[in-house]
Amino acid sequence: MWWFQQGLSFLPVALVVWSAASFVFSYITAIVLHHVDPLVPYISDTGTIPPERCLFGIMLNVSTFLGMATMYVRYKQVSALSPEKPKILRLNKLGLMLGWMSCFGLCIIANFQKCILYYIHVLGACLTFGVGAIYMLVQTVLSYLMQPELHSKDIFWARLAVFLWSSSSILSMFVSSVVLYSGLYGPNLVQKLHWDPQERGYTPHIISTVSEWSLAFSFLSFFLTYIRDFQKISLQAMVSLQGQTLHESPRNFGAEEQALLVAGSI
Repeated sequence: MWWFQQGLSFLPVALVVWSAASFVFSYITAIVLHHVDPLVPYISDTGTIPPERCLFGIMLNVSTFLGMATMYVRYKQVSALSPEKPKILRLNKLGLMLGWMSCFGLCIIANFQKCILYYIHVLGACLTFGVGAIYMLVQTVLSYLMQPELHSKDIFWARLAVFLWSSSSILSMFVSSVVLYSGLYGPNLVQKLHWDPQERGYTPHIISTVSEWSLAFSFLSFFLTYIRDFQKISLQAMVSLQGQTLHESPRNFGAEEQALLVAGSI
């Protein structure tokens, strides 16, 4: 059995590989069609003009689903490992809520392009990266609280390092974006897809775009830390029949009459 076939480790692997591919494929398409500059454009700029916009949207929508599934499995795993620890259970529920909010933000980014509905796109980015960073912090705290009995110290330190990487990228991106769009370098920079290195504002633009790519891959790196944990978990679906046929009205059966069907491991 290959390592990615153990337990549910394929979920974070699929999330990371698919999301990275969505960035790379839309970038390559935009470069080939000369829609953006080759040197580190905004990720959103590579998904602004058709046909890469269509590819970008479809692939990120799939990433949203994979992200929600991965976060739910993580939530169920922590709940099962710490059923009698109220502090951990509260943080775990908070983490799931924050994680799904971040996934909703990713869906907004996928379907509301930067150059068309800028403020909605920015809202999606804030949910994805801002709320997503808090989700990473909650999971890092959970890893700290669950060590050394349930989590190794190495996993905690790895997640803490990735969280700090993400936080520094957010700070760098925020400061450079505020400087770039402050009005000092001209109006309508949001619509600008091509930059000349000799232009005013090119330096904060490059800092902002590099920070965005760094931020995106820090998020993907965080989910890579789930692989080892997910190798030790599987889910099963239990189906309880409430009738002997599918056209009857549901009725109560005795314990001896109930039939349970096990759907098998997911």
